[in-house]
Amino acid sequence: MEPVFQTILEKAVRICDANFGILFRFDGDNFHPAAQFNTPAALLEVQTRRGPFKPTPGISLDRVMRTKKAFHSADMAAEPVLGLSTKLGGARSQVAVPMLKDDALIGAILIYRQEVRPFTDKQIELVKNFAAQAVIAIENTRLLNELRQSLERQTATADVLRVISSSPGDLEPVFQTMLANAVRICDAKFGVLYLYKDELYDPVALFGAPKALTEHYEQRGPFRPADGTSLDYVAKTKGVVNKADASALAAPGAPVTFGSAKSLACVPMLKDDLLIGAITIYRQEVRPFTDKQIALVQNFAAQAVIAIENARLLNELRQSLQQQTATADVLKVISRSTFDLKTVLNTLVESAARLCEADMASVPRVTGAMFDQVASYGYSPQFHEFMQSNPILPGRGSASGRAVAERKTIQIPDVLADPEYDDRYRTEGQKFGGFRTLLGVPLLREGAAIGALVLGRSAPRPFTPQQIELATTFADRAVIAIENVRLFEAEQQRSRELSESLQQQTATADVLKIISRSTFDLQIVLDTLVESAARLCEAEMASINRQFGEVYRQIAGYGFSREFEKFMEEHPIRIGR
Repeated sequence: MEPVFQTILEKAVRICDANFGILFRFDGDNFHPAAQFNTPAALLEVQTRRGPFKPTPGISLDRVMRTKKAFHSADMAAEPVLGLSTKLGGARSQVAVPMLKDDALIGAILIYRQEVRPFTDKQIELVKNFAAQAVIAIENTRLLNELRQSLERQTATADVLRVISSSPGDLEPVFQTMLANAVRICDAKFGVLYLYKDELYDPVALFGAPKALTEHYEQRGPFRPADGTSLDYVAKTKGVVNKADASALAAPGAPVTFGSAKSLACVPMLKDDLLIGAITIYRQEVRPFTDKQIALVQNFAAQAVIAIENARLLNELRQSLQQQTATADVLKVISRSTFDLKTVLNTLVESAARLCEADMASVPRVTGAMFDQVASYGYSPQFHEFMQSNPILPGRGSASGRAVAERKTIQIPDVLADPEYDDRYRTEGQKFGGFRTLLGVPLLREGAAIGALVLGRSAPRPFTPQQIELATTFADRAVIAIENVRLFEAEQQRSRELSESLQQQTATADVLKIISRSTFDLQIVLDTLVESAARLCEAEMASINRQFGEVYRQIAGYGFSREFEKFMEEHPIRIGR
């Protein structure tokens, strides 16, 4: 960012024929010198030594901060309060222009002359334009940082998924990779992943932990958390703990005692509202974790739950080659077609149906006031035609409606005997679909139901607990696939917005460059302006017309033929035409 600020400030000083200038960033409380150009040595030394500061009441920065408007002083020596720029830099005439983002002050540009020679209105407008360019540069930098962070998070998630897919049933490398990414991306000092069973926590993975804490956990083994610790709070509430200072807890806990932990974030790992573990990351200084960092750890916790569930299923199904092959096929499609949601979901419902011994399967997603069936397996064309004319509505009249409404897995042993089942689906729908037993698993994202995975059997035969658990895993994978596509599309949109912003900034910079190089060659400046305007606005032609007496004459044009330009020279536009 500094080179951009330096260039903007230097251009403003030179073009406005000033002696020196300073660009400040504003954080809401203090001003920070972000760029200096030709600043007198005495003033520069004080600015450097002072660092961030609150402006003295009455000086130009104070007026800009209070009014958010440009301030122009013809002679600062005549002002009631003298600033350092006058005392140490000999400044007399001055322009101070705010840098505003959505009416919020984020900085200011100040340029000075060391003699009494007021700036013109055009020069003040030019400085305002430079201030706007600085705001755009700051916003672009923010977007780029967010994009980098998002890509880093996606890369970390992909890294975890790669380890999960390459180490089926082996949770140790999954936990270690997950914890390392959580600590690194959240700028923590160390982290611990605990599994929870029979009211005991077992620290199964540590990353970056101090030696004393590692030795303590090795000797201690699984333990019951003391009352008042973060782990105790998670066990009792299944909620997130985010403490800026762990000393505020009723009990410190081993990471504080043996690891000098200060700030901590503890996120539960939940499976169907059952606590199966927790991921905790720590800093050794008081610096709370942000909401985005908490959300990232929650995502890792969800991945850990999925990894644990996958391992359990793989262990249970290890003797069944058919089931292992089907699971591998789904993971292969997800890894190869990460952003082809339809392919992933169709493969997923087919595999879920085969592994759970279902005759049909579908994924209805919540779309406004109804469900949209985005993937299916085993249904007849007549059933699809019926569903297009009779979309599923929210409520308890369908398996998907109940699963979404209750946000939990539901089973209808026999739709023909269920009093709440919608008559439309019980008669025609059941006739075309052929289902009797239905299983509905909600697709949950951050606690909200976005759809359901529905499995059906043509005979009234309930699904077993193991099959229900397997269907839940497929539902979790469906949520991950949907979320990956949503994140990818969001990043694409951000990238497009960033590209458009950079294109506009580049074009504006080109115009300013021409202006700075051709200060007294108006024609070059105007020609560049109309060409840039036409390109950025996707126009084929553009012109600037200026009044001369009773007519307007074209003084700059782009995209017109010579014949048209000659015609306009011979037939100027009359006023009022």
